[in-house]
Amino acid sequence: MKISIDHNSAIPLYLQIENQLRNIIREPEYKKGKMLPNEVDLSKQLGISRNTLRQAINNLVTEGLLVRKKGIGTIVVNQSVSSKAKNWLSFTQEMKAQGIEPTNYELHTSWALPSEEICRFFSITDEKKILKLERLRGNPEFPFVYFISYFNPRIGLTGNEDFSRPLYEILEQDYSSVAKISKEEISAQLADKFLAQKLEIKPGDAILIRKRFVYDPGGRPLEWNIGYYRADSFVYTLEFEREV
Repeated sequence: MKISIDHNSAIPLYLQIENQLRNIIREPEYKKGKMLPNEVDLSKQLGISRNTLRQAINNLVTEGLLVRKKGIGTIVVNQSVSSKAKNWLSFTQEMKAQGIEPTNYELHTSWALPSEEICRFFSITDEKKILKLERLRGNPEFPFVYFISYFNPRIGLTGNEDFSRPLYEILEQDYSSVAKISKEEISAQLADKFLAQKLEIKPGDAILIRKRFVYDPGGRPLEWNIGYYRADSFVYTLEFEREV
């Protein structure tokens, strides 16, 4: 595995490694689930600390490109068969595409200590609070989704922004941070008392959970987002095109 790093570059070492690893594991040699070199050996080869290397690898594990197996090592996720939903849309764009006027019912900002998962995603420590945005949204008749977003501190958001504007418009126009890539996880659960009250349903009713990991064109994380949807008001549709 050939990785070269520039210790004099303004780009953090872990990010240099992460970007190169991302390209390497797309090569045919690695796409079918090959194991990465031992972390100790690779860190010595690069002349960096193991923590720096681990930071880069953790980001790719979070993205689902690598997986750690206890007692075995770090393995590239088999990507020989994969499906991707293209042309992802923001909530506002999704609603307007269906002729629905998006409505904000609640909007709150605060500063919160990040969880371990969010720290891994942004490659930060849990020592400083980061911006948290909570929004209850829906159509003019009733709310049907409760969003929680956390943002990469490097963006520079202050919490005083006008979040009634489209979120990605704020990031792009005010902070030169373009949301380009979205990776999503869809699951389901039963609504607890808090979510039931927000979504105007009964505790125990089914809800859909949609986690969204948003990156800029360089693959740097911008937003960690989770949305809780009323299952009776939201259908997630995927359209795929078969390569022939």
